[in-house]
Amino acid sequence: MGMERFDFLVLGSGVAGLSYALRVARHGTVAIVTKKESAESNTNYAQGGIAGVMDDEDSYQSHIADTLTAGAGLCDREAVEVVVREGPRRIRELMDFGARFTRENGLLHLGREGGHSAHRIVHAADATGREVERALLAKVRAHPNIHIFEFHFALELITEHHLGQHVSRLRPDMHCFGAYVLDEKADRVKTFLARATLLATGGSGQVYLHTTNPAIATGDGTAMAYRAKARIANMEFVQFHPTTLYHPEAASFLISEAVRGEGGLLLNRAGERFMPKYDPRAELAPRDIVARAIDDQLKQTGDPHVWLDVSHRPADRIREHFPTIYETCLGYGIDITREPIPVVPAAHYQCGGVQTDLFGRTSLAGLFACGEVTCTGLHGANRLASNSLLEALVFSHRAIAPSIAYAREVAWREDVPPWDAGGTVRPNEWVLISHNRDELRRVMWDYVGIVRSNLRLKRALRRTRMLYEETEDFYRRSRVSPGLCELRNMIAVAYLIIRSAQMRRESRGLHYMLDYPEPVEDERRPTIV
Repeated sequence: MGMERFDFLVLGSGVAGLSYALRVARHGTVAIVTKKESAESNTNYAQGGIAGVMDDEDSYQSHIADTLTAGAGLCDREAVEVVVREGPRRIRELMDFGARFTRENGLLHLGREGGHSAHRIVHAADATGREVERALLAKVRAHPNIHIFEFHFALELITEHHLGQHVSRLRPDMHCFGAYVLDEKADRVKTFLARATLLATGGSGQVYLHTTNPAIATGDGTAMAYRAKARIANMEFVQFHPTTLYHPEAASFLISEAVRGEGGLLLNRAGERFMPKYDPRAELAPRDIVARAIDDQLKQTGDPHVWLDVSHRPADRIREHFPTIYETCLGYGIDITREPIPVVPAAHYQCGGVQTDLFGRTSLAGLFACGEVTCTGLHGANRLASNSLLEALVFSHRAIAPSIAYAREVAWREDVPPWDAGGTVRPNEWVLISHNRDELRRVMWDYVGIVRSNLRLKRALRRTRMLYEETEDFYRRSRVSPGLCELRNMIAVAYLIIRSAQMRRESRGLHYMLDYPEPVEDERRPTIV
């Protein structure tokens, strides 16, 4: 009862998981486990597009240079070259799968975003992720070897620990045999055994009070991998998107960087442009620079937001290129063709994560990973705009061959015990989950945000440890639930971000420390937790 066997187990249903599933399905059965509906993922909310050298006037060298510059000296050059050179082929495959990207005069319309020296952003208006997700899901649902398990919450990766063996982070021969998964509708935990498992669960933006990420982005994959003793890297580098809609009735809605690429100007309360004071690239500077500039403006004035003005551009062009942004803002009484948009930074992208090699292999045999949950070396200390979907496409493809080879060599472990719910009861303290979640998000926003210090990090760590102890005690006594498990995962990710930030005694890219305001050459290495 409750035992599922598949050749390949995919945790997550974004671009990384779906594209991987389509390819390995030719070689065996595939289970896609997703905690909500299959279309609900960070991919689905990606507005900007996919960066790729798709124009004769552009070059691989230029895209590589832009990525290395944004990464502030911490990118793995080999990873950058692999992604940039293989990316265009992966984008064309998406078009073969049926993705419909915006065209102009019969050619792909290539946008430009901050940090890019050329127009190279392939997009579907301002809803690229949604279009990519649509095309891939259509193919996945039609494939007889792929089975989608919606409203199934992955709880833990199964390793030697669950077989009663001693596990330490220094052990080099650990394996992943699948995952324990909560079937939310049946309210029971199933054991998913797999020959090869892919972690593609996305990021962790919900750890912060303000985020562009959907509610599902609670860092589940990163937390599970950490508890399974996988190697985690560079978690201090959290990218804050400079421009999200500020409105008392709106959740954080991302205003795509492409709006600035189209000529949008950032203004302070006096109606003055301020970005030229901070960087010669002005509004097209990398995101970390723009976010810190806005943060500085807000601290100087006490204002809750700044303004992003694109109203000087032709109204028809704005409506054509940014239909989602236009309609959403209009719904809040803001006509972006006539008036500026109130904007504020928000947590947007996790640049660190489960460390992988150039073929998606993690430090656990049988566990592969790709997408935002990983640290591949591509982003370094700061992700270049629209390189995220590109990374997911390239590394999900590169993980295929080693996954198939590994799956052919191993059998399912038949000695995996069922999930042990002994001694637990149905929780009756739901207010604790809600309170602790809110407190954690506020702590991370106040103390571990765009600008950090030793004192702030020390306070954050102390508060997080208290929340951990309280939540773990509750977890040991209670039957598992999505809300409780998400809270555990968020606390684990918060701890990883704080500890990683404490370990890096410099300012670099997205990690800005008041105590160490300059980069240090000796710190130019990954942070491993």
